[in-house]
Amino acid sequence: MLQYPAWKRILVLGVCLAGMVLAVPNLFSEEGRMALPGWMPRDAVNLGLDLQGGAHFLVEVRVEDVYRERMESFVAEARTALRERGVRRFTGLRAGADRASIRITNAEDVEAAGEILRSLANPIAETLFNAAGVDIEVEDAPDQSFEMILTPVAKAQIARATLEQSLEVIRRRVDELGTREPTIQAQGERRILVQLPGASSVNPDIIGKTAKLTFHLVDESATRSELESGRVASGRFVLPSADEPGVRYSLERRAIVTGEQLEDAQPGFDGRSGEPVVTFRFNTAGGKRFADATQANVGRPFAIVLDDEVVSAPVIQEPILGGSGQISGSFSVVETQELSAILRAGALPATITIEEASQVGPELGADSVAAGRIACVVALIAVLVFMVASYGLFGLFADIALGINVILIIGALSMLGAALTLPGIAGIVLTVGMAVDANVLVFERIREEARSGRRPLQAIETGYERALSAIIDANVTTFLAAAILFAMGSGPVKGFAVTLGIGIITSVFTAFMVTR
Repeated sequence: MLQYPAWKRILVLGVCLAGMVLAVPNLFSEEGRMALPGWMPRDAVNLGLDLQGGAHFLVEVRVEDVYRERMESFVAEARTALRERGVRRFTGLRAGADRASIRITNAEDVEAAGEILRSLANPIAETLFNAAGVDIEVEDAPDQSFEMILTPVAKAQIARATLEQSLEVIRRRVDELGTREPTIQAQGERRILVQLPGASSVNPDIIGKTAKLTFHLVDESATRSELESGRVASGRFVLPSADEPGVRYSLERRAIVTGEQLEDAQPGFDGRSGEPVVTFRFNTAGGKRFADATQANVGRPFAIVLDDEVVSAPVIQEPILGGSGQISGSFSVVETQELSAILRAGALPATITIEEASQVGPELGADSVAAGRIACVVALIAVLVFMVASYGLFGLFADIALGINVILIIGALSMLGAALTLPGIAGIVLTVGMAVDANVLVFERIREEARSGRRPLQAIETGYERALSAIIDANVTTFLAAAILFAMGSGPVKGFAVTLGIGIITSVFTAFMVTR
């Protein structure tokens, strides 16, 4: 006899009811969802950029900046190492974009200098992406000179690491905006695609601002002519003021602390002037360094530098021991909110150039939704008619299960907060077409059992039991394909994989459990 235990009935009905409850918010507008009872879910399916519009950015990472930083670091190490080991007579030690050169004045020091310079190169371990080697090659040049060149392997490694780090920083910044299901992915070796569905307006600075924050002591001994020419004493450099045109500062090159040691940054207001400011807090190590520096330099001004501009240069009135402070300037409230979000996310490792910035209008989304809705309805009607025509009453049961299946898919997408894209709609249409495959297997097996002489209830029982293994095998392979697409695909491909994967699970449940 066909036996279906009570706990299975409760499970099936409970899952169906839960799916319906989760799908209900999609019937209401945003205001209507907010008016739902407190126990009801309020999350609806989040439409992707191609369906609801939003912000689109294509940015390029200037990896050449990181190449130059590595060469400048190498030059600074080389200058110190040469002098410490007795090679003091050299000229022309300057860093270029990806190379540097030096001329040793004393012929007796040439061999020793070459060994010292080569010892400063960093080894590169062999990986899947590159062979072993060093990051900087030191080559002999005429007239007692050496050329230091960044190797192609090092360039590739730096470019890859810079792109990965930029992706992570941009992802953290976008998360601060609260955007659901953004698309942030690499395109080529130095470009990043950023799509923010539903974002009506996004300040490009949120994406492209480098936000390199450093704190430096101000060199008050620099003269006006030195500040104007930019030629100051060794270990110093000149930067302009962000708010005061024409004002320049001479700063000690060594930073007291950097933005990497920030633990938090929040928008706020100055307690005395009431102007909008950004308050910050260092981690333990940064707070100690900041306290030591301010304790040793009471009465001296220190500069807060953001992206090579001095945003503030207050005088240290007393030691700042709490590990916190504030950044003041000509900020609006919105600017302090954006700057604090950027600082919390961290600085980009290199300058970013925004090549494309556009706002995708809702008209495209409305057309896409309408076309997808028509495709879903046509596919659903075709399948419903075919099943009833082929299997009669059993086909009607399969049609009811198919309707529940679609509801469960919508409910699952709402619960997960997944973005529904145009390829995602294609995944739903495909699921509708494939969902009855399991019913076809079961019903054909039931027919075979009935033709072999079994009684109707026995044929149904045996048909469901013997068809199960074939149903599982067929759907597991498709689900694995969907999982691989999700793991390795880009935004649109992931949208297709999500709906296909969810659809496979709900299809097996409704076709095997609900119809039974």
